Amino acid sequence: MKRILLVGILLFLGEISWAQELNFTVTINAERSRIQNTDVFNQMQASFEQFLNGRSWTDDEFRPEERIRGNMLITINDVPQVGSYNATVQVQVLRPIYGTNYESLIFNFADRNWNFQYLDSQPLEFNRFTYLNNITSLLAYYAHIALGIDYDTFESRGGDPFFEVANDIVNNAQQSGRTGWGQSNTDRRNRYWLINDIYISSVYGKIRDAYYLYHRQGMDILLVDQEKAYGNILEAIRILAEANKTQPNGIFTISFMDAKSDEIAQVLKNASFEIRSEAVELLLEVDPNNARKYNDLLES
Repeated sequence: MKRILLVGILLFLGEISWAQELNFTVTINAERSRIQNTDVFNQMQASFEQFLNGRSWTDDEFRPEERIRGNMLITINDVPQVGSYNATVQVQVLRPIYGTNYESLIFNFADRNWNFQYLDSQPLEFNRFTYLNNITSLLAYYAHIALGIDYDTFESRGGDPFFEVANDIVNNAQQSGRTGWGQSNTDRRNRYWLINDIYISSVYGKIRDAYYLYHRQGMDILLVDQEKAYGNILEAIRILAEANKTQPNGIFTISFMDAKSDEIAQVLKNASFEIRSEAVELLLEVDPNNARKYNDLLES
């Protein structure tokens, strides 16, 4: 499977250099840890970035400018003992929009329960079929979520191979008994429910079709065919609303709106009143917490 090039076909004379797929910035906020020696966190940050960015996750060829940009903010909430950490993780993935300098936020997810052990100069190894530790399992999980979401925006259901791996990681990690990997009924904002909604659920899985419509058939053609672009963006919102109506408040639905709410409110300002009015009606059902920004669309 080839990832469709967004920036167009770039021709170079001479040899073309290929790079890994991810270009993530890892930030570690350790203010709550009350640890004065921050060397361990600097080393942790560098080690995590190298794990994400320094390996090939796919068989596809990526030029350096095609690498998938993302941010991972790790907040250390507690250090119960030396080498043991309790943290939250915010993961964001960005995608460039064709013909512009604009980057669209396509994934925005807060993982609230991550505990792990880390020692200085600890090697980070990963095996898709075996749970090794809670660091590489989480990092590899979000690497594949990022790849899957990105590929879905370029090709309908293009992210399947990566979501399959993410699902394998969850299944393997459940044996560890660590929080975030299990079928919790009290915390649906976790890794199990996220991949379940994306890859297993027939209801929420349709949101993946919305990703493709919204980005490849919407945002990417906005400069050349506004009418078609706005129609496809509206259809994406319809798909999202249908999934939410069938099973309200799914974590994949919430994640989509966490990433897209500001952008939708901005992009639709120039759409026809008919599109804006239908979009607002649907968005108020899916994302009532942002009612003010959606209602503003009816006044523009």
